[in-house]
Amino acid sequence: MYFLTGWPRRLLCPLRSEEEPFQIQASTQRMHFAVLSRTQLSVWFSRPAVLIVSYIESAKAASHFGPYEQVEWKPDDTMVAVATTNGYILLFDIVGNGEDKYLYEPVYPKGNTRVKVTPGYKEEQCAPALSLEMKKPVDLEAPITSLQSMQEDLVVATEDGYLHILHWDGVTNGRKAINLCTIPFSVDLQSSRGGPSLDFEGVFIRDMEYCVTLDGIAMVFNDGRLAFITPVASGFTANQLQGILAPDVADGTCVAVNNKYRLMAFGCTSGSVLVFTIDGTTGSMQLSHKLELTPKHYPDIWNKTGPVKLIRWSPDCSVAMVTWECGGLSLWSVFGAHLICTLGEDFAYRSDGTKKDPVKISSMSWGAEGYHLWVISIDGTGSPDSGMETRVSLKQATILQFNFIKSALTVNPCTSNQEQVLLHGEDRLYLTCGDPAQAHSAEHRLPQDGNLLHTSTSLSQGLSTLLGHRHWHVVQIHSTYLESNWPIRFAAIDTLGQCVAVAGKCGFAHYSLFTRKWKLFGNITQEQNMTVTGGLAWWNDFIVIACYNLIDQQEELRLYLRSSNLDNAFANITKLHSDTLLLNVFRNMVILFRADCSICLYSIERNQDSPNHIASIELLQEVSMSRYIPHPALVVSVTLTSVRTETGITLKAPQQACAAESIMLNLAGQLIMLQRDRSGPQVREKESLPNQKKLLPFCPPVVLAQCVENVWTTCRTNKQKRHLLEALWLACGEAGMKVWLPLFPRDHRKPHSFLSRRIMLPFHINIYPLAVLFEDALVLGATNETVLYDGLQGAREPLETLFPFCTVERTSQIYLHHILRQLLVRNLGEQALLLAQSCAGLPYFPHVLELMVHVVLEEEATSREPIPDPLLPTVAKFITEFPLFLQTIVHCARKTEYALWNYLFAAVGNPKDLFEECLMAQDLDTAASYLIILQNMEVPAVSRQHATLLFNTALEQGKWDLCRHMIRFLKAIGSGESETPPTTPTTQEPSTTGGFEFFRHRSISLSQSAESLASGKFSIQKTLSMPSGPSAKRWSKDNDCAENMYIDMMLWRHARRLLEEVRLKDLGCFSAQLGFELIGWLCKERTRAARVDDFITALKRLHKDFLWPFPVIPACPINSPFRNGRYRTVGERLLKSQSADSLLNSEMDTAPPSAPRSHSWLNTLSTEQKEMDTASSHGAHTQEAFLSPLVIKGDECSIGSATDLTETSSVVDGDWTMVDENFSTLSLTQSELEHISMELANKGPNKSQVQLRYLLHIFMEAGCLEWCVIIGLILRETAIINQVVNFLQSSEVPVETVQNIRNGLLAVDNWATTDCLGYKPFFDLIRPHLQKLVEVTAEQVQPEAFQPVSVSKLTEQVFPRPEDSRSPAGISVSLPSEPGSSVIRPTEDNVGKEQEEGPLEEGTYDCTLS
Repeated sequence: MYFLTGWPRRLLCPLRSEEEPFQIQASTQRMHFAVLSRTQLSVWFSRPAVLIVSYIESAKAASHFGPYEQVEWKPDDTMVAVATTNGYILLFDIVGNGEDKYLYEPVYPKGNTRVKVTPGYKEEQCAPALSLEMKKPVDLEAPITSLQSMQEDLVVATEDGYLHILHWDGVTNGRKAINLCTIPFSVDLQSSRGGPSLDFEGVFIRDMEYCVTLDGIAMVFNDGRLAFITPVASGFTANQLQGILAPDVADGTCVAVNNKYRLMAFGCTSGSVLVFTIDGTTGSMQLSHKLELTPKHYPDIWNKTGPVKLIRWSPDCSVAMVTWECGGLSLWSVFGAHLICTLGEDFAYRSDGTKKDPVKISSMSWGAEGYHLWVISIDGTGSPDSGMETRVSLKQATILQFNFIKSALTVNPCTSNQEQVLLHGEDRLYLTCGDPAQAHSAEHRLPQDGNLLHTSTSLSQGLSTLLGHRHWHVVQIHSTYLESNWPIRFAAIDTLGQCVAVAGKCGFAHYSLFTRKWKLFGNITQEQNMTVTGGLAWWNDFIVIACYNLIDQQEELRLYLRSSNLDNAFANITKLHSDTLLLNVFRNMVILFRADCSICLYSIERNQDSPNHIASIELLQEVSMSRYIPHPALVVSVTLTSVRTETGITLKAPQQACAAESIMLNLAGQLIMLQRDRSGPQVREKESLPNQKKLLPFCPPVVLAQCVENVWTTCRTNKQKRHLLEALWLACGEAGMKVWLPLFPRDHRKPHSFLSRRIMLPFHINIYPLAVLFEDALVLGATNETVLYDGLQGAREPLETLFPFCTVERTSQIYLHHILRQLLVRNLGEQALLLAQSCAGLPYFPHVLELMVHVVLEEEATSREPIPDPLLPTVAKFITEFPLFLQTIVHCARKTEYALWNYLFAAVGNPKDLFEECLMAQDLDTAASYLIILQNMEVPAVSRQHATLLFNTALEQGKWDLCRHMIRFLKAIGSGESETPPTTPTTQEPSTTGGFEFFRHRSISLSQSAESLASGKFSIQKTLSMPSGPSAKRWSKDNDCAENMYIDMMLWRHARRLLEEVRLKDLGCFSAQLGFELIGWLCKERTRAARVDDFITALKRLHKDFLWPFPVIPACPINSPFRNGRYRTVGERLLKSQSADSLLNSEMDTAPPSAPRSHSWLNTLSTEQKEMDTASSHGAHTQEAFLSPLVIKGDECSIGSATDLTETSSVVDGDWTMVDENFSTLSLTQSELEHISMELANKGPNKSQVQLRYLLHIFMEAGCLEWCVIIGLILRETAIINQVVNFLQSSEVPVETVQNIRNGLLAVDNWATTDCLGYKPFFDLIRPHLQKLVEVTAEQVQPEAFQPVSVSKLTEQVFPRPEDSRSPAGISVSLPSEPGSSVIRPTEDNVGKEQEEGPLEEGTYDCTLS
């Protein structure tokens, strides 16, 4: 409505004086204001705010008349009356100076276009030169208490109990004096007594104000009583006046009347403002509402404000400003919605928390159009420190000017059928527009005939962008237009929010957000010859304006096309018979309200044939309202709507939305509806043209609501949301909002005869509504925000520290839960369900349900009185209709105090049952929330039982974050803590089960170094990082704790299940995410769960889980050059380099922790055994040429290992060359590349390869050799099989394991022969190993020693970090790693030596993973 902006300005009087000003009074037109001090009367101009003339009384006259007390303007601004202490009325003429016409003129820089002005243009920008001439004073012979202008008369109240009525010209014989004792007073007009009031002896009027629309004077007596006097006939004379007293009020201090709404606001000594209206039937004074501070929002000051000092209604009568004796300002809307108060928050406190003294105000007055409030403070707050002046007594008087921006609805209510918020300040506009591109595209979809029926979807989609951000789109009004036409009186925005139009004193201008340009009249004479009277509105691309033509002295209705030049030549002009007060647009119709209290309906049609595309206007209907409207100024808004009472007979095509069915008239806060009269015969002549059919007449008006400030309705239709789009929305000030909602029968059933067609539902919101988004179920508004500024603290505080900087923020609020609740209260659950289901797609619908439960719960559970018919069970039953029921209840509970939980769950059901429903619905996050409820409401045993259920389900579904929290939760229960974990982790941890990117800082080597071989110990080295977060606590020293054992049992059970079901991928994820110590557990389970009974099934399952393709036989000729091992080596290397990269670059925060383990059987193998086996193993198949190395063109270096390749390979676009550590290139032919690609096709994804190698390492270390064989098969690497066979020759390996592996390999071999021939070449390669295995099993001899790794593989050895390395025997060489690298390579010299000493043979190719 009205919002403070910026800091207040300080106006300094150029004349120094000893006297402080104490009253400021704006003229009727508010272009001037008078400032009064004890002997001085000054007249200021309002824009710019400059002093024009000051009249200083002579000492002799001042002693005769006494000091000045009050000032009042004549309605035509040509005279000023001043009341003095000794009972004199001084009348001043305000006359212009002949020669010096202007006191101030604007000065423009050289070359500025505005220098070339047209005649009459200059006057508008200049402050006029005026002078004050005193006329003959009028002596009333008694001290004057109040002064009030009343049309052509001046009403003066004196302390002797008289009411004097003077003519403004000061002629004494035109003066009438009325004694208050002679006026009959009563509580209403019906019980009025004929005689005078005897109890008015010694009573006089303290304050009074004349009300034009009530034709009477509201007054406050010195004894605090309130009254209203009105003439029985025309004219104020003693024997024709009737007085009405307000009942039961005796503490009045001041009064202000609102002419537009016929309200009288009386200030009281209690600090509250009582707003009265006159009852139309009895004539009594009825209390409408109160304006008072509430203890809820102002606990420190609400009852300490002191008496009300002043009340001032804004020029448009939409807000009232109030100040108290203790100071401060407070702003209320006309029906009591509180907008601003300077007694709280940043206005009352400094940033350090100390309290400020409120500004005490002696006088205040609104400026033109309410953009300014001029204030004079009692203690001279804000005046500069004049201690440096030689004459300390002389001060410059200061006036504070508060700046406001206001809603366009206050003066131009035609914008109420749109969904944008438009505010306008003195020189700028504030828009809430969406994305211009969206709106622009939507605009192009508009049909040329302007019919909005087909564009409802495109429009509503763009409107959701209104909530995208909190910033305003600020448009500066064009300075050229503003200078000559200040102040801006009307503003309007189009439906899409992309075009705005403003109208000032004369003419108008419009702005487009597409072009970012203003359009002004090219001919300034045309602009100055029209003034907008009834407002302006947009119709498609046209601006519709009701204006007065100053040349022809004629009221007109004009249409201007936005895209054409702003000129009357392109306008459609229709002459009107009477002055237009209000204008509105509905679809293709314009509705006008005129000064003769009649309503006119016009149709607009666009002419496609005319060269300028000018639209034509045709009068459709006139409706006289003079019987119902006592004064035309009382009509606040007029709206054409499609709303009618008999809506909703069926859910079929909404025919009611197609035509203008009713007129909504806001008559001084009463909403009146005129419907079309359908009681007569409904016959339409078929042969007549549709646009010639006679429109139906209107029924007599019906009052829909009281205390209405704004009305919103829409002309769009949406079958899915008929409830919201066919409703009528009302803003009712202090009472909040109301919605007149249509009720529809369900499933096309016939409606009940007793069921009303519509229902009026009230609801409260926390913001002042400025627009309604119908489909989005939102109210848009704005609110004042403040920013404190701590400047320099001087002897006198500057304005910047006394007042905070004020800004205006956009706000919005959901209202749907209020409506649903009101429907449920009225047992209209079926309608509530229809409405809720139509809005279930809104993104904040879950929040709506939560709000509804929360509000009802808070009210009922905290009520001191027992509630006979509680609503919460009804609300709970209603919410069960939606799938979000479980989430809604638990979210609401967790945001509510624990004390209210019992009441909540008594209505919605036992939390244990709700928990089980969540588990059945697989909604584990919600179940976790219920677990916290159970922990607080039930004994620990119940919590543990339900937590176990949830933990097992989470494990099964791979919800690792939840599992981690459940471990912490179970541990907290066990240790007796009352820890309530959040359902969502504080740090975002990856929970993907797609890959094991969890060992970022881990390096694994399955190849052994020469040092470890020489030491006689076998060591597989691994670096591990401890997991961070709650899972780390599990592996602390209290492993013997029963709670840890309980958790471990569940983890072991799950791991066993995964292994039995051959779900290795899930097992790896499980281990990594929860920090499960996999190797130690596998060691225990080596002969139980870790046994493989069916090798073929396990192999197939791994192929499937890791997306690994079954191998195919390469289509190569036998004599291909690739019979050597070169392509194989390169292909392997290429894959390994990629997998190593993915490993190094993986980003995972957790890794499985390490724990001390003992695998003594791995370390008992002797060096001699290993060396013997090396010789025998290699000698067995040196004849195989398939995997032998190829030395190219005398290059004696091998291509290098996978680790070397990782660091030294580069893939160049277009030329695939591998670079070894000596940077010698290896050229590949086309056929070689084809063969490599075939090998790559037989490989699975890189991530799967990394995962398989990691699992291989785990199983190898745990001694689960069956699984090592299966992984070796899937990777098709002979080295792995070789290693396992060597392992099997150890005496420690059980015979059953050896036999199981032999049988498994033979079974796979047979299966490959029949079902998967791609495996046959690999089985041919490992045939010697298989043969050795058969021999070992058959002879039952002592197993051979472990086959050592070739010395040349030293280059591939990866050394772990010393702090994390784990070696059971402890002998391993660890080198410090470079920062950022987890792969350590020996020096180049060593590499070269080792490679020269040990040529690469096919059986020794082993895997290194890093």
